Amino acid sequence: MSRDPLAGISTIATPQTQRLPGRTDQVRNNAGGYVFTKDLWARLEDFLILGTTGGTYYVGEDKLTADNAGVLFQAIAEDGARVVELLTAISTVRPPRAPKQRPALFALAAAYARGDADTRQAAKLALPKVARTTDHLAQFFGYYKNLGGKPTARGTAPRVGRSLRTALGSWFLAGAPDDVAFRAVKARQRKTPQGEAFDLRDVLRIAHPKTDSPERAVLLGWIAGNVSDDEARDVLESVDRFLTAKAVTTTAQAVRVVTEARVPWEFLPDAMLREPEVWDALVDTVGVTALLRNLARMTRIGTLKPMGSATKRAAARLADRDQLLKARIHPMDAWLAMRVYASGRSQPNPRASVQQWAPVPAILDALEETYELSFGTVEPTGKRLLVAVDSSGSMSWSRITSGGSPLGTAYEVGCAMAVMLARIEKGNVHVIDVDTSVHASRVTPRTNLREIASWHPSGGGTDLSLPFTWAEHEQLAFDGVVVFTDNETWAGRSHASQALDSYRRAVSLATRLVVASMTATGHTIGDPADEGVLNIAGLDASLPMLVNGFIRG
Repeated sequence: MSRDPLAGISTIATPQTQRLPGRTDQVRNNAGGYVFTKDLWARLEDFLILGTTGGTYYVGEDKLTADNAGVLFQAIAEDGARVVELLTAISTVRPPRAPKQRPALFALAAAYARGDADTRQAAKLALPKVARTTDHLAQFFGYYKNLGGKPTARGTAPRVGRSLRTALGSWFLAGAPDDVAFRAVKARQRKTPQGEAFDLRDVLRIAHPKTDSPERAVLLGWIAGNVSDDEARDVLESVDRFLTAKAVTTTAQAVRVVTEARVPWEFLPDAMLREPEVWDALVDTVGVTALLRNLARMTRIGTLKPMGSATKRAAARLADRDQLLKARIHPMDAWLAMRVYASGRSQPNPRASVQQWAPVPAILDALEETYELSFGTVEPTGKRLLVAVDSSGSMSWSRITSGGSPLGTAYEVGCAMAVMLARIEKGNVHVIDVDTSVHASRVTPRTNLREIASWHPSGGGTDLSLPFTWAEHEQLAFDGVVVFTDNETWAGRSHASQALDSYRRAVSLATRLVVASMTATGHTIGDPADEGVLNIAGLDASLPMLVNGFIRG
């Protein structure tokens, strides 16, 4: 008997290499399987949170970046003011939802360069909120030159009009004069993303902001070089502290200005930042971000050591929830600090010498506390959760980076997030690894986050229907399933959505699914038409709150 081709069409079990019958909202992913395409605004949100640095196993960094830039430009054309509202919310909420500001700054520059009048007005108002430091302003300026500038013999130059002048000028007018002075003296010069020199003096020449007080007039005049140091320090405390720090020549003087004048570490001469006694004083005064970034330095020069006073004080600050939230410490920043510090070795660039140190156990323990506290306070749901971490080859290859430093593979980050959920839920979580089979995971509520760097995933193909078929086969009733994945599934005999439907009918009708995407590829295994499915970005610091609220219903 000849085979009836119509018998191969099934809405119950469709191979992942085929589109679901009747569904027009599926696209072929980069591995050849069919998945659901995310809508424009979900894709934009993924880009703002995840970025595109490093690319993925299937898509190079350049193509992934170009694809997401296209999504951004389309969103600006559709509703530029909404784009600005979204990037501002992601950038300014505490804890910050995105590990880094660069995608938000790029989106803000694009909104300003390509948006209509209402969009530019929204972007102008958002600039001082999103570009909170000189470095942020330099990034925005460099991106804007590329997107809204004009070609010159030496590269590109910004198109300067009244609107841009007002926007740049707002950076100098947002906040009290001394607060602006503090931001300015910490870093008057930076580099744009293109590597070009960026100086606040040059920005002032473009912006010509109108002063609103004598103190601000002195500040702007001092930055522009038209007001003397003596006159500026008489009016602005931050300028006075900056000039005082630059005059320091001995360790005793440096300790005194740090403890008595509360001078920021960035103000001190480089020679003083090599002295253990200076950092002993700075442990109590630097911001938490600076503390995280300088742990290796302080250990290398002997400030941080086992049982030391500075070690105990540093550990206490790293476990202070209020300080962490105030400093906008992202969980990935904490995890990166832990990974770098635990390695005992760094080489900032290939031409630099290798730096080594012996990690202090008390600091490593404190960094684990930093990681957990940086998510904020989340009450357990009291629900039963299955957490599935995609352990396929693509998750093992894709490396997530932050500021040029590796956070680890997407698999490692997914496992770190799984540990966090397991700890929050206090025993109501079961974790598995998934490729083309289900594997036992080493994640438990007591997993030491330092262990994850040494774990090796199975690294096979990808079948993301397996969490549901496995749970159905085992007759395990879960209130919610959380999947950490890059959505590059292809190997299953049925789609994940079909397997979820089967599991619900057979075991637990009300089970909800959260799909946490680890890369900004724009697609998902989660059916957008299913009200019991939530698609989110896997590096979102609000992930535990989102999971908690959604699983509770």
